[in-house]
Amino acid sequence: MGDLNIKTKTASFKNALYLESGRILEPFEIVYETYGTLNEAKDNAIVVCHALSGSHHAAGRYENDKKAGWWDALIGGGKPIDTDRFFVICANAIGSCYGSTGPISPAYPSLEPYRLKFPVVTVKDMVKAERLLLDRLGINAVFAVIGGSMGGMRALHFAVDYPALAKRTIVMAATHATSPWAIAFNKIAMEATISDPAFENGAYDIEALKERGLKGAAIGRMAGHISFLSPESMNRKFGRDFVGAEGLFDLFGRFQVERYLDYNGGSFPKWFDPLSFLYILKAINIYDISRGYDSLESALARVKSHLHLFGFERDLLFLPRETQEIDAAMKKIGKGELSDYYHIESDYGHDSFLVETNKFADILADILR
Repeated sequence: MGDLNIKTKTASFKNALYLESGRILEPFEIVYETYGTLNEAKDNAIVVCHALSGSHHAAGRYENDKKAGWWDALIGGGKPIDTDRFFVICANAIGSCYGSTGPISPAYPSLEPYRLKFPVVTVKDMVKAERLLLDRLGINAVFAVIGGSMGGMRALHFAVDYPALAKRTIVMAATHATSPWAIAFNKIAMEATISDPAFENGAYDIEALKERGLKGAAIGRMAGHISFLSPESMNRKFGRDFVGAEGLFDLFGRFQVERYLDYNGGSFPKWFDPLSFLYILKAINIYDISRGYDSLESALARVKSHLHLFGFERDLLFLPRETQEIDAAMKKIGKGELSDYYHIESDYGHDSFLVETNKFADILADILR
């Protein structure tokens, strides 16, 4: 792994994690990956938060990897998130399916998975668990917390829930509360998944599903992929090109964009568990940073970290104005000096924060410099 000094570990917690819903997880585990070296003062850490289907594997390659971690372009020696200077931590969120406790984890003391008996977890719960991980590592303060999409929601929760933790909080392609527009896309994904007879009310054979997939979850993921792109990026990527070997006048002949959705939707449930998909969609749907407070402003009044907020021009899932509303609220309560908004010119869509890192890499490097 070279200068990344990549390490993948599992932290096990016997203490109960008290959730927003009033339920508990006991015990629970968090899988996490680190890059770089923690200094003696333990003050050079950066927390990186993944999005819906992301994992703790944010950078570098494992031996048999076809591609590198999801933010490899930004994390490493000499890169904007410079592992020659920083100790980078990326934890897999609870509820996910990459090893942290989730719906396919054994429901202690049983060896059987929780499945639909798993409690609803929120973005706030995810962050609470990650804060316990930092405590376990002896890290009381970090240089920055960074995330995009659901990762940006988590970053903002860190700033509100643990105001003394980070000097800088970097929120990309996110919002302060999930809009009805985004919830509507997620509703399609959830309904398509649970209505597939092969879902078996959550009792499906986990290993068999990795082989055959799940058509309902595949259709749901197609809706997601539409929201991750934009009309401009679809025009540029696919145009009106037809799959050459398929007949234009064949009812089931496909345009290239249809083949793209078939491929990405069909493969998704083979590598991302459908129950985790449902639980994380639920967490995103009910996300609202002001829940428990009188208003967005009263939630943000707790913030002591410097917020760096990135909106992407053609993001149709979390509109740039939603990110700007966070900045406006900070200014309204007299905390403008702790908030900067960056408008990134891009017509790619929501996934620009993953795909077009060159558009903001220099800004990110400056913030962390």
